[in-house]
Amino acid sequence: RLEGLALQLGLIQRGETITLREPQMVVFAADHGLAAEGVSAYPQAVTVQMVGNMLAGGAAINVFARQHGFALQVVDAGVAAELAPHPRLLQRKIAHGTRNTRKEPAMTAAQARAAVQAGMDIVSRLPGNVVAFGEMGIANTSAAALLFARLAGVGIDEATGRGTGLDDAQLARKRQVLADTLARHAGATQPLDALAALGGFEIAMMAGAMLQAAGERRVILVDGFIAGAAALVARSLAPAAQDCMVFCHRSDEQGHRLLLAHLEAQPLLDLGLRLGEGTGALLAWPLL
Repeated sequence: RLEGLALQLGLIQRGETITLREPQMVVFAADHGLAAEGVSAYPQAVTVQMVGNMLAGGAAINVFARQHGFALQVVDAGVAAELAPHPRLLQRKIAHGTRNTRKEPAMTAAQARAAVQAGMDIVSRLPGNVVAFGEMGIANTSAAALLFARLAGVGIDEATGRGTGLDDAQLARKRQVLADTLARHAGATQPLDALAALGGFEIAMMAGAMLQAAGERRVILVDGFIAGAAALVARSLAPAAQDCMVFCHRSDEQGHRLLLAHLEAQPLLDLGLRLGEGTGALLAWPLL
């Protein structure tokens, strides 16, 4: 497995000597209108609380970034609150959260394109040749499951898991809401159309960031289920982008195992994580 990883890194860098320099950690944060349907165990206000914790240096991802020498930036892709300026915060808000995708498209086509472009622009300004991506957004496992189901053609029940800890009744409701949502947007089959109808701003922005990083032949560290959904979108738009992606771990979210199998990706770690933020990506960093 390590030989395969070394070969991949050598192919990305087109040389026999691998150098990994100035690694960057970018966490995209956004809110989801679908949270109003009760698909998450936590209220939407937790998104802004967690972003504040990351900016204050108190989240799990801060610890791993410090430990492994990653420069950390948090991107406001579409948090449903006004965030105060902070040296570690990049303000790229598309809107105050997506719309409720059970009732209407999550975003307009123009917003989806703007989010993808913002992700590309962010990466183009970063130093180094390694970039890891994380996310924060209440209800974003729902957006990831919707995108996975639509772009990979899997059943929504298979793609949908417990997120941050739903009980059986809550999980059944989540699956029903997502089934209704998929049916409403049955015509959104192309990658950008699906992204606009079903996605989140942080997923769209991360997909753009991955496309830019692959175009610059940077090593891309892919975290968990939501980052995996962004990777699926990026691959759907540019299949060669996956060549630069290292899939760092298999999370405990039900759909992630199926998503990795669909991508024919073998993750480096399997630790039962349910955290997001990019933590799984940085736990795999010593192996690289």
